[in-house]
Amino acid sequence: MPNTNMLARWVLIASLIAGVSYVAAWDLGLPKAAELTWKGLGVSLLAVYAALKARELDGWLLVAVMALGALGDVLLGALGLTVGAIAFLAGHLVAIGLYLRNRRPTLSRSQLALAVVLVPATVTLAWLLPGDRAGAPGVAFYSLGLSLMAATAWTSRFHRFRVGIGAVMFVVSDLLIFARTGPLPDNFLTGLGVWGLYYFGQLLICVGVTEFLSSRTSAQRADPGPP
Repeated sequence: MPNTNMLARWVLIASLIAGVSYVAAWDLGLPKAAELTWKGLGVSLLAVYAALKARELDGWLLVAVMALGALGDVLLGALGLTVGAIAFLAGHLVAIGLYLRNRRPTLSRSQLALAVVLVPATVTLAWLLPGDRAGAPGVAFYSLGLSLMAATAWTSRFHRFRVGIGAVMFVVSDLLIFARTGPLPDNFLTGLGVWGLYYFGQLLICVGVTEFLSSRTSAQRADPGPP
């Protein structure tokens, strides 16, 4: 176990280096395959980190969420927005299942209000933002899954200031992508916002879920219950 934890820590550090340094690839004129590999590496390593920490079904669901996110990263650049969105949507559906399995038994009014408002607000914004109005319905459909993922993350047992905030950062990142085809300029700052919010959102989700699951497993081992 100590060796596995040490390896997981180094994998997490490698993911952080890959995720932050990917911005440098934008101006290097790399072959497309090399740039896409670099792009996918950060979240792929988060999937490896989650796999090293996984001890139960919830841990492996997190692995699937991160793996599908990494696949979406690569497919966006290789095959376009629609194909990439399918991989991300699959990841959102798995994440919704994970969060519903770990939902909070009770919610405060503010927690419930944010979760309820988040879905229609995200879908409406996603429909309004694209410059290509023919694609707006598809964007809104994708955003339904995206916003439900964030809402269920916010109402789950996982730490809201890691997993919940990370999921909301993912939402904002995708809204910036849609806005980049409409009112926002497609420039370095917008790209930085898209990538920074996305990668660090995924990082917060991954670390937040794994820490919660590790703590739960430790507590169950310390108190196995009545014989």
